[in-house]
Amino acid sequence: MSGSKNNANESGKARGKSVLLRHRKIVELVKSLGFVSIESLSQNFSVSPQTIRRNINELTEAGQLRRYHGGAGLPSSVENVAYTTRKVLCLPEKRRIARLLAKQIPDDASLFIDIGTTTEEVANALIHHKGLRIITNNLNVATILSENESFEVIVAGGVVRSRDRGITGKATIDFIQQFKVDFGVISVSGIDSDGCLLDFDYREVRVGQTIIANSRKVFLVADHTKFGREAMVRLCNIREVDALFTDQMPDPDMCERLSAAHVKLYVADTKSGPDLKPARSKSRLEP
Repeated sequence: MSGSKNNANESGKARGKSVLLRHRKIVELVKSLGFVSIESLSQNFSVSPQTIRRNINELTEAGQLRRYHGGAGLPSSVENVAYTTRKVLCLPEKRRIARLLAKQIPDDASLFIDIGTTTEEVANALIHHKGLRIITNNLNVATILSENESFEVIVAGGVVRSRDRGITGKATIDFIQQFKVDFGVISVSGIDSDGCLLDFDYREVRVGQTIIANSRKVFLVADHTKFGREAMVRLCNIREVDALFTDQMPDPDMCERLSAAHVKLYVADTKSGPDLKPARSKSRLEP
């Protein structure tokens, strides 16, 4: 019986890897051609049109493609996926990333936490720390962390966005500039192949730049779907962060770019189980 279960598990893992590989190749084809039909993708991968439609739907939900009648094209670079969709998208991966980052934050530290569904998971992962001082422009983060009586949670002023309870604007920037903290925890909508960190809202980006400028160390959280994703507003280059926390090893070119910039790379691999291990990388941070 145990042998049958092991075989089934191995078979399931192999199918999962096959689907991930097909997803990656579909995205590469769409990026190179601009639009690819369901029929041509079905023939190219020797799978049914129904399978390709399901793959396109999954990639569309992840913000990596845009679904069109009869095929798939590039996603919008000017509009993000809805918050309610992003909240559940790659949720297990975001939680693994958050737990891994939380291990790098000591008790009695000060930190900024910005807008984003992954940073909200970071807040959940930090809830059992002690004595943290948190400045945030994310009301969801503030609500989560205010449950710990040993924390001091400071909410930035500014305009509250109804769609995700993020706070932006000049008042937010002016408020954040009053502080210099140990860690700045930021997220992005996309990471370009040249290492440029991208987002959709220039007001949010301005706040993110202020967080970076006023943090002694900057930690970036980004799941695998952010790599190669396009957005129109430039936050900074990845060399300006101290550590990247993600759930899959980036491609060799990105790993080389991180190493050259002395950016520490942490990969929350599922194989690591509850005790997640950082990937080895040249770094300015202490191991």
